[in-house]
This record gives sequence, C-alpha cells and structure tokens, in this order.
Amino acid sequence: MKNFKWILYLVGISILTLGIVLMIKSNLGTSPLDALLVALTYKVGLSIGAWEVLISLVIVGINAIITMRKPQILGLMTALITGTFIDVWMLILKELNISQTFGIQFIYFSIGLIITSFGTAIYLRTNFAPIPLDNLMLIITDKMKKSIQFSKSLIYILVLLLAFLMNGPIGLGTILTACLGGITLNYCILLINKLVN
Repeated sequence: MKNFKWILYLVGISILTLGIVLMIKSNLGTSPLDALLVALTYKVGLSIGAWEVLISLVIVGINAIITMRKPQILGLMTALITGTFIDVWMLILKELNISQTFGIQFIYFSIGLIITSFGTAIYLRTNFAPIPLDNLMLIITDKMKKSIQFSKSLIYILVLLLAFLMNGPIGLGTILTACLGGITLNYCILLINKLVN
C-alpha cells in the first residue's frame, strides 16, 4: 500500500508539472508562481526548476513562523522532485511550438490548468509532504477557517503582485489562473475524494 502511495505521489507530481509546462508553452501567461519563477530565470539565471526549490526553501521558513513549529524540510523533497520534473518536461517539450492563434493557445492553457489541478489533487491525496506553497495553502485554510479555493486564490494574488514587480510573463492566462486556480483545484480534490471513497 505504501509503495502504491509513492507511485500515486510521483504520478500526481508528473501530471501537475506537465500542466505547468503546457501553460508556460501556451504563451498566454503562466500561473502567478510560474510567472515569478520565469522572471527570476530571465533576470538572475538558473533554471525554472532550481528557482522552484529556492523559493520553496523561503516558504518553508514562512510556514514554520506561521505555525510556530519546526520547518518541514521534507516538503523540500517534493519541491526538488517538482523542480526536476518541470525541467524534464521543458526538455521533452522543447520542440513544441504552439501556434500563436489565440484559440490554440487557449486550448493548451486550459488543458494545462486542468491537469495541473488534477495532478495537485492526486499528490495531496497521498498525504506525503506537500510542496511548501501547497502547505502554506493548507495552513491558511486551517488558520483562517476558509476554503481551499479562498486560500489558493489569496496566495495566487500575492504571488501575482511579486511577479508583476519582477516583470514576469503575466498575461490573460495568469489572471485566469489567479481567478480559477482555486476553483479547479477544489473541484479536482472533491472529484479525487469521491473516486477514492
């Protein structure tokens, strides 16, 4: 059973990172976090995956301060795996050139958004160490007694402001992710729970 959970965990991360890369490739604008990661890559260097890990390290510290508990270093393992998968998908899909036609871009973006939420719901279901940003979402949900949809949207809006200040690739897709990311994740979590139960 534990081995199955590990497989499910890796499958979930693989799916969510494929979605991230499809959104990046759509050129409609990425999720707020990915817009920030891309901006840091362009301005400072390092890969998108490397920035995923570094930003996660900062968020681990923030989470520890909010909860007044020891830092959940295990979450960095998930961030490291996620960062690696992003870089691998970027390499695999290197030659994927999406048409600049809005309709095609929107289709790729929409698929990316949906499967990112689906992958996140799958890996969170395993109850292994969540990515620090997802852990922050769960902490806010618990502390503020709000829905996952609210917490995810709040985080997206705050990160969107940072991405904007860093001149990240913000577009229609970024705004849509900030507005709809929490809704799609909430729906996917309910769907996964229904399928499992």
